[in-house]
Amino acid sequence: MSPRADDVRRYLRQTQELFGDELYLNLQPQSPLLDGGFDTDLAVFEQEICTCQKCPLGQTRNKFVFGVGDPNASLLLVGEAPGAEEDRLGEPFVGRAGKLLDKILAAIDRNRHKDVYICNVMKCRPPNNRDPLRAEVDQCEPYLLHQIHLIKPKLIVALGRVAGQTLLNVDKSLKSLRNIFHDYHGTPLMVTYHPAALLRNQDLKRPTWEDFKTIKDFLEQSN
Repeated sequence: MSPRADDVRRYLRQTQELFGDELYLNLQPQSPLLDGGFDTDLAVFEQEICTCQKCPLGQTRNKFVFGVGDPNASLLLVGEAPGAEEDRLGEPFVGRAGKLLDKILAAIDRNRHKDVYICNVMKCRPPNNRDPLRAEVDQCEPYLLHQIHLIKPKLIVALGRVAGQTLLNVDKSLKSLRNIFHDYHGTPLMVTYHPAALLRNQDLKRPTWEDFKTIKDFLEQSN
């Protein structure tokens, strides 16, 4: 009998001792972190996927919006999808909401190039800024997973209800998703308000600031 067969028999015997005769198999597709075949350099990875046509959004975009920031960031901010300005310029969060986000980051001693990386779940803009379809997310999310794998952030922050719902695959209100450390493929994840929501409703600035104080404290304690 081969050494590999011996290892399998030993594993099955130990599993039986621990869990009895029931054998549970994970038949879900492997994570792209394990078998995506993507490059291990972030810049090269961007070049690998920037011409993606896996979903119809590839036909309607102006620019592929990969992400921007520190490739070794401890904080990863994830929005829902590019808007009109992002689609035009090829960079996430560059409009009025982006300027407000820059001010929020400055308040916790960071910026989009200092210990922060910013991207979206979707790399292409959905027409008329509609919510991404689940089929589109399924095609694009493996790219985000590989970005996370390469950057290795200590904390992911989903900006807005749709980003939080999409990443956590739940249909819950933003209020119910806040103030909780969720798990996203092994990385802690928080959900807070999208900067655009703060522009529409000034009352959201205080809870958002409370969230970012928690973010700052978490990152400082993780050092």
